[in-house]
Amino acid sequence: MSKSLKLYGGTAVGAAALLAVAFNFADRNVTPMPERADVMGEAPANPDLGFIAMARAASEPHGNYNLGRMALPEEIAAWDVDVRPDATGLPEGSGDVLTGEEVFIEQCAICHGDFAEGRGNWPKLAGGDGTLADKDPLKTVGSYWPYLSTVWDYVHRSMPFGAAQTLTADETYAITAYILYSNYLVEDDFVLSHENFLEVEMPNADGFIVDDREEAEAHFWNTEACMSDCKDSVEITMRAAVLDVTPEEEEEAAAEPAAAEEVEMAAAETEEAASAEPAAEETAALDAELVAAGEKLFRQCQACHQVGDGAKNRVGPHLNGVMGRTIGGIEDFRYSKTMAAMGEEGQVWDEESMAAFLADPRGYVKGTKMSYRGLKKEEDIAAMTEYLKSFSN
Repeated sequence: MSKSLKLYGGTAVGAAALLAVAFNFADRNVTPMPERADVMGEAPANPDLGFIAMARAASEPHGNYNLGRMALPEEIAAWDVDVRPDATGLPEGSGDVLTGEEVFIEQCAICHGDFAEGRGNWPKLAGGDGTLADKDPLKTVGSYWPYLSTVWDYVHRSMPFGAAQTLTADETYAITAYILYSNYLVEDDFVLSHENFLEVEMPNADGFIVDDREEAEAHFWNTEACMSDCKDSVEITMRAAVLDVTPEEEEEAAAEPAAAEEVEMAAAETEEAASAEPAAEETAALDAELVAAGEKLFRQCQACHQVGDGAKNRVGPHLNGVMGRTIGGIEDFRYSKTMAAMGEEGQVWDEESMAAFLADPRGYVKGTKMSYRGLKKEEDIAAMTEYLKSFSN
């Protein structure tokens, strides 16, 4: 017999002897488990139902399976922190816009931007006013959310990302106030508290309806579906103009432009070329290298400001023609009180005032809605100013 067979053979004999001793001990000393079919009944087809039945059995007279205990009232209260639209559940506290700006920049701006304008794929919290009927609406707190309680509740329970429920009630009030301010719903001196919470009216509060489709559309669901010859005739009643997929019944004639049209087009081109000459001279007066550098710097501003053709007001005003313009001079934009007052005094955006503002926005205009920290290098300030000048004529 080989050494390996001797070794394994001895091990097998020892294991068999140990099992025999264990069986005899269990047979003499362990009490058999009673049958509990009278309590649980037959095993349910769904295993989850078995766990539910066992959990219920823990509180019933016939047995306790040590699967936990009933939650205490104080434990339920600790989890019951939601806030309802009528302010039920709202704790006492308050927070102002300026404090909210500081907390927001520290806790929220990394994802949502300094002005609540969003970053990358992180959602925008401000803007979108009047866009809900657009093809691509921007749904933010200001444009879409119907209840302020949803903002407070979500921030308090789920934010900041990765550190949920670390904000105090006062910090949550302050952040909510700043989000309202970013949407131009309150002024910069506004203080939000549990006392005036319900006084804030959200723009889209009446934009939702009760979903009654189960009753209102029941007749669509209860009818037998038509599978053939459902209509006497099939006609095109609408055209998919945007997608351009509806076939045209009439062929369009591809006629060449008339001679008069060609003359008109040539005249227009001549006029355009003539008007471009002064613009070229104006562009030549600018420092091309500074303009290019300023264009790169402006990328950090374009989330709130637009320039160029079709520029519109967003979170911040458009900056076409800003150089030489009266401070706070766009009539349909809501400026901070300080900036509006500077405009009323006749102050304008020249190179000196623009440089001072870009270096320290909040220092130059107290209470400005723009929480941008500013440019620290003089060459960057010069480049940004030169870039803005290129859109000022």
